[in-house]
Amino acid sequence: MPSPGLRSYVEAIPGTPLPHGILGASCTTITDVTKDRIHELNGVEWLGLGCCPVRDWPDPCDEPESPGDESPGAPPVKEFCRPTAEHAAPITVYAGAECSALGWTYKEARAHAEASMELGEQQALEAAFWRTKLAMEAVDLTPPEGPVHIAQGIAALEGCLAESYGGVGTLHIPAGAAALLGCCNIVREDPDGALRTLAGNCTIIGAGYSAMNTGPGNVPAEPGTAWLYITGPLVIRRGPVDVIPDRPGPSVNIRNNDRRVLVERTYVVGTTCTVCAIQIAVCP
Repeated sequence: MPSPGLRSYVEAIPGTPLPHGILGASCTTITDVTKDRIHELNGVEWLGLGCCPVRDWPDPCDEPESPGDESPGAPPVKEFCRPTAEHAAPITVYAGAECSALGWTYKEARAHAEASMELGEQQALEAAFWRTKLAMEAVDLTPPEGPVHIAQGIAALEGCLAESYGGVGTLHIPAGAAALLGCCNIVREDPDGALRTLAGNCTIIGAGYSAMNTGPGNVPAEPGTAWLYITGPLVIRRGPVDVIPDRPGPSVNIRNNDRRVLVERTYVVGTTCTVCAIQIAVCP
């Protein structure tokens, strides 16, 4: 048994972001914004596609004939829909490293901040998207009786999306409720790594979602419950990583001799049409 003494300094334990998170790429379209399109990181807007219904036109020959002299009424007319203007705001996530300049070189501080960003930016982005978009725009489907079983909840969410959109959408599941997805074979893993329901909707399992776990209006969930959301497809614009400062000198505060290095990145996360939410029970 080794004798007690000073601890040996070793490298930090590396980590891996959850594979089915918002940046896992299986459920999202991620575009790295180039310099010629950097203005898109200020936010984007577009006309919603797929939110307007496509209707069938009845065959006039199938209409029953008007009896006697009764007026047949006004002829049917085709309906037109004005696309809704949608938008996505920027979300900036950051990681900062601070230590005494006597014990940390600029290179070491920068490497630590960059590694922290790589590991944690997905969780931070999920939490921000949940707080600013999902919880702020969702239609609450929770019945008056209260939280439902997860299978019932996902069925209600998929029905809500199908009625308003009709295309493949995205389920947003807190990591704390993910294990329940296996109880009823709710999702399956495709060869491309995406988790999909029988209806074909993709599933994001987020650590940041679990950290938030709020309902519409960002009201915290009661103990033993979780909130699930569904949206249309996600398109993510990702900016470059910025390191501040980009050289050793300005990283040191000469008044206390501490070194600080900040790493940040801006994202713009867009989705379309309806956002639906429902509360489920995670404990019997």
